[in-house]
Amino acid sequence: MALHGGLLKVQTSGHAEIVDLTAGVRSVVSTSGADRGVATVFVRGSTAAVTTMEYEPGGIEDLRATLDRLVPVRPEGSSGDYAHNRLNHDSNAHAHLRAALVGPSEAIPVIDGDLTLGTWQQVVLIDFDDRPRERTVLVQVVW
Repeated sequence: MALHGGLLKVQTSGHAEIVDLTAGVRSVVSTSGADRGVATVFVRGSTAAVTTMEYEPGGIEDLRATLDRLVPVRPEGSSGDYAHNRLNHDSNAHAHLRAALVGPSEAIPVIDGDLTLGTWQQVVLIDFDDRPRERTVLVQVVW
């Protein structure tokens, strides 16, 4: 078994910004030399997530609207109903909850040296925090 890794650094504005990571992940897979294996994509931090989706304006808008319905953002300066905000004098409980629902990682099979994504499927980072951040995404290829 062999292992190859890479880091992707991404500047985000927060507030559910969705960033397409596919090209960066493909680059790490390509430099690994793996023909068949698995690529794992993982974001550090408890207020961001990694998933796959059709990365296009309608899909982005629909995902944001769905998350707004499931886990609403409370008004600025308000702790709302969130214990995290109340107990920590914070304002990003929604970000922690959304990230926990979506999850921090994806495992994608590698076949013939490439990610086995569908035609309209991209790997994306979603930053749910309420401020700009530099995110670190770890990519590991095992074969």
